Amino acid sequence: MMTKEWFSRGHIRKLLWYALYLFLTLVAQNMVLTNLRLAGVCPFVLPAAAVAVGLFEGSGWGAVFGLVMGIFADFAFIESTVGFTLLLSLLGFGAGFIAQFFINRRFLAYMLAAAGGLLLVALAQMLRVTVAEGFSLPMLGTVALQTLWSLPVAAVLYFPPERLSEYE
Repeated sequence: MMTKEWFSRGHIRKLLWYALYLFLTLVAQNMVLTNLRLAGVCPFVLPAAAVAVGLFEGSGWGAVFGLVMGIFADFAFIESTVGFTLLLSLLGFGAGFIAQFFINRRFLAYMLAAAGGLLLVALAQMLRVTVAEGFSLPMLGTVALQTLWSLPVAAVLYFPPERLSEYE
């Protein structure tokens, strides 16, 4: 049910800031991070952004943010059809859920949740390749490298949602 608070000035401002956060994260992912390769692997930080929003804004905002980000990610990456849409919305929802009941919203808890989300998405990407081409042991190394290589950028993604969560 929609109420007046959804259309308040502060709420619209927060929504616009999150739209900018989403846009800048997508631009960084598609234009900057794809050029930073370590052993052929580039960082993939979109799951960490969905986790950050879910952590600070709750499961509803996290799921919607992840859904929108996932739709744009699926458009941007040719090899994906709906995978990122599903995964990122589930990560945003899951982060909001665990933040409500199990963990705090501090940096260390975020980094652990983000690492879990990054690992989950990397494993899902590996599963897609495994089904198409078969399993090989070096794939696990690629999963680990992508997850670890994404963590420094994921650390930066913590701060905008932390700050935006204070606005009402």
